[in-house]
Amino acid sequence: MADDNTIDKTSQESDIPNNHSDARRTFIKQSSLLTALALAPASVVKAAEGKIDEKVADKFENVPVTLEINGVRKKLSIDPRTTTLDLLREQLGLTGTKKGCDYGQCGACTVLMDGERINSCLTFAVMLNGKKITTIEGLATGGELHPMQAAFVKHDGFQCGYCTPGQIMSAVACIREGHANTDDEIREYMSGNICRCGAYPNIVNAIKDVKNSGQKI
Repeated sequence: MADDNTIDKTSQESDIPNNHSDARRTFIKQSSLLTALALAPASVVKAAEGKIDEKVADKFENVPVTLEINGVRKKLSIDPRTTTLDLLREQLGLTGTKKGCDYGQCGACTVLMDGERINSCLTFAVMLNGKKITTIEGLATGGELHPMQAAFVKHDGFQCGYCTPGQIMSAVACIREGHANTDDEIREYMSGNICRCGAYPNIVNAIKDVKNSGQKI
């Protein structure tokens, strides 16, 4: 028969936490969870990822931004991660600006910011607060085409037309910058705009036509 001291000692030992056992139980729980996720259908995993994305998105708050777009002043509240391209296309319905590579390599998304050409896919909209943005929709005056638009039609400066808005915006800037004096100079300063249909000679001719006409663009 155990004496009182033995009983008290046994009771005290049972109250001491077993760190090794706790760690083992935690490891088993984590391993089971990872195994379940690995074996789960893709739709379940995607749903779990979606919930995580929503939690991350909740950490961001919309910020106020004021832009003048095609002569119209707009006060907007936007997610700070929104690119200018997505703002124009998805929120403002200005779909003339095209999404091509989305990496700033093709020039299809070219717009003018305070008269200077930029790749809108690489520019966060919040960075342009207070700026003036001109898209392809803002070039024409009423029902009259801008001289560069008319020149592209005249010289057949497009085929599929997907890159054309960016080409035209860049062409306007090219002349305004004073970089349309020779064929080689035009090619150099238009090199950021890719035409996969290969209408480059006609694009050069359109730019030269507008440059030599002396029209205000």
